Amino acid sequence: MSMPRSLAAEGIGSLLLSATVIGSGIMGERLAAGNLAVALLANTAATVAVLAVLIALFGPVSGAHLNPAISLVQALRRKMTWGAFLSYGIVQIVGCCAGAVLAHAMFGRALLESSLHARTGVSQWLAEAVATCGLLLVVMGHRRAEDAPWMVAGWIGAAYWFTASTAFANPAITLARSLSDSFAGIRPQDVPGFIVAQLIGALVGLAVSRQLFPSAPAQATPRRAPHECASDREPGTALQGCVRQRRP
Repeated sequence: MSMPRSLAAEGIGSLLLSATVIGSGIMGERLAAGNLAVALLANTAATVAVLAVLIALFGPVSGAHLNPAISLVQALRRKMTWGAFLSYGIVQIVGCCAGAVLAHAMFGRALLESSLHARTGVSQWLAEAVATCGLLLVVMGHRRAEDAPWMVAGWIGAAYWFTASTAFANPAITLARSLSDSFAGIRPQDVPGFIVAQLIGALVGLAVSRQLFPSAPAQATPRRAPHECASDREPGTALQGCVRQRRP
């Protein structure tokens, strides 16, 4: 898979994910008439749906990381180069921030805002670490590529409700949400604490997954036919990207 195509998929996917998270937050807040539970339910449903679609759509092209924390862990696992990680991270951040602008444009708001939504404190940071750790366990532990969309979406949907932070679990989305003074927003001064917690959670998830889902020794890995995908045989590879070759 060519890097330009992979980066295009990551950029478009990140933009659509961010636009969905922020746009559904704006729509939910407008329609809920002050009922925050209804607004959160709308926000959750839209996010779960778009995650499942984007991972299924872009997974074969770029791996559908859409998240610098996932890309970082894959680089640490030597599943992608550090140069590719840097490129992915930049595109993911730019895409998510562009998604915030797009959401604001669709709802007639100022294109760039500074959020006033306070999200800070030990409980919030712990929640972000737990949400990100769980996300990494799902990414690296699922066995079949076709399971990734519903498992990742399911985890995030659940974590929206059982974590105090509503499960950002993504540094790029966190930065983008600081640009929106809406239901989904976060104050810019609260962003560093969230990102640190997310990275800690990702590293804990990596350590735990290595114990729970050890990779098979290289010499024991069966030879694959040209059309087979690594994620069909090995856990934790479905979000790395795989191109299936058609049978002649």
